[in-house]
This record gives sequence, C-alpha cells and structure tokens, in this order.
Amino acid sequence: RQVALQFPDELLADAVEVAGRMEAATGAEMYVLGDTTYGSCCVDEVAAEHVGAEAVLHYGPACLSPCRKLPVLHIFGQQPLDVGRCTEAFRELYPEQQSCVVVLYDVVYAHAMGELEQQLCSEYPNIIFSRLVYGDPPGPAVHGEEQKFGRQFLVETAGGLQDCAMFYVGAEGLALTSFMLTWNCCPFSSFNPVTGCGRRETLNVNRALMRRLYLVERARDAGVVGILVGTLGVAGYLTVLQHLRELLCRAGKRSYTLAVGKPNPAKLANFLEVDIFVLVACAQNSLLDSSDFYRPVVTPYELELACNPAREWTGNYLTDFRDLLPGACAHIELPPAVPTAEA
Repeated sequence: RQVALQFPDELLADAVEVAGRMEAATGAEMYVLGDTTYGSCCVDEVAAEHVGAEAVLHYGPACLSPCRKLPVLHIFGQQPLDVGRCTEAFRELYPEQQSCVVVLYDVVYAHAMGELEQQLCSEYPNIIFSRLVYGDPPGPAVHGEEQKFGRQFLVETAGGLQDCAMFYVGAEGLALTSFMLTWNCCPFSSFNPVTGCGRRETLNVNRALMRRLYLVERARDAGVVGILVGTLGVAGYLTVLQHLRELLCRAGKRSYTLAVGKPNPAKLANFLEVDIFVLVACAQNSLLDSSDFYRPVVTPYELELACNPAREWTGNYLTDFRDLLPGACAHIELPPAVPTAEA
C-alpha cells in the first residue's frame, strides 16, 4: 500500500515526522509530495501517480475540487477562532435579527462552526450555515440549493439568494473574491480571525465585473489564444480543454495548449505570438490578476462569452469551468457550424 502526503509549503517542515508516524501506525509506505505542480489547494494527482500512490492525504487549505482518479482525504487543520468575538462582530454587522444570512468560511475554521452556530441560531432564526462537501452531488439539486466551491447550503426564502446577505469567516483572499463575484447579488461582510475584526466588504463588485468584461472584449478581438493548463487533477479538465479548442476553432482563432506549471509574467512573456491566454484551473485559482502580465489572462467562462454566440451575459459570473460542460447547470451548446460554402 502506497499513500501520498501533500503539504503546503508552510507545513513541509512537519512532513517527515508525520510520514514516520503514519508509516508506524498503518504499515503503508508514505511519500511526501514536496513541490506541487500547480496550486497547493488542489490535489496533485500527477505527482501522486509518479510514485504509484493509491490514495492522497491532502493537508492544509483546499479548494475541494473533485479529483479524477484517486481517493482523497482532506485534513484542513484547525486555525484558532475566537467564537465569542466572531459572534459579537456578527451582531454588530447584522443588528436586525430577522436578517437572512448565509455563513461561509475558510476550511481551516470548519472545526469551530458548530459552536458558532449554537451561539447564533437562537438569536437569528433565518441564519444559514453552509456545509463543506467534496465531490459532485449524488443527485439533482433541490430547489434553492446551492453547491459551489465545495460549499453547500439551502435557501428557502421566496426571493432566493437575492434576499440573503453573506458572512465570511476568514482572511481576505482569492476565495472571498471568487465568492463575491459568483454571488454578486448578495452584500458581503467578513470576520478576519487573525485581526479579530469584522467589516462590510468594500470590493466594488461592479467595477471588478466591468474589468472582467473588458477582458472578454480583448478575447473577442484576439487572433491567437494560449490555453494554459493550470490543473491536471480536477475532474473534467480534459473535457474542457477539448471544448475550448473546438470553441476557438469555430471562432476562427488559432490556439496553442501550454503546460507551464504555475503561470507568471516571465514564463508567459516567452509566447509573443499569443494575443491572450485562458487559464484552466480550479475555481479558486482561475481568477488570475494579469495586470503585470504581457498579455491578459481570462477564464474559460470569459472565453465562452467572447466566442460562443449563443451565450450572453446575464449577470451571473462563473469561476468553475465544470459548470460549462455538457450536463452542467450553465452549459450552452455551440450553434451549428456554418459550412464554408455558405459562409
């Protein structure tokens, strides 16, 4: 039996001791994945397969994107959370006790959510605590159920999510930005456990969306597109790569598929012929700030907006590329190809 142990950089110092204890307790061979191929939040199936691992133990923060092959056990860790201070911050931000609020949180604070729920549920009858889920749902979603970013919750109000606010427990970062763009109809507040401060989020979602829509126009004008492979483990990545190639071919654009590991300005500056890049990565890492890059970097959803005539901007933003695949909630078929003679 062979098991891969994947640690983020900040926990690698403990890897040898953990591996030794695990081998002594289980009798299985433990392999430490010392350098992840892409983001540390994703399970690195490629490195695990190199050592013939039959399972992966993933330590630390995780995006909870489902894997293609190997069984995965997540050990998030337990960062300290002052539940009393968090409760006070929530009361200050939501003085109206009938408020409908969905509580989201970084996975490293999942251990404290039960206590926080006990503190708040008696005062706020309409509060909704999200649950962490891994993998795809077993059946069709019920009305009002949301399952994105490895979080699941049920909204039973007549107006749905538009009647709700969002409260996030965790530090500012990519996860919060993705939540805010995806659920852009909801006002957001957050509590940072490190500083002990709660606040109303001031990210101008409309401005951020306008910036993303500007990139859609850049993609529409591009002649050559570089498809950046930002994951080799998230389920469906091969299907979306093929979908993007077909999409670009139909739009009359040339494309190159590039596997460059973690993208940075220096790497991408080598491809001067490329007008724009599209990054296929997990939902948490797909929103790359490309302001320092030689060419813009867009998401698969933004490329779809640019190149699929059947897809229109509805106000709903998607960061998970799996939502675009056949059978998914946001899939839209490409229009039939026009024969060359007719064109």
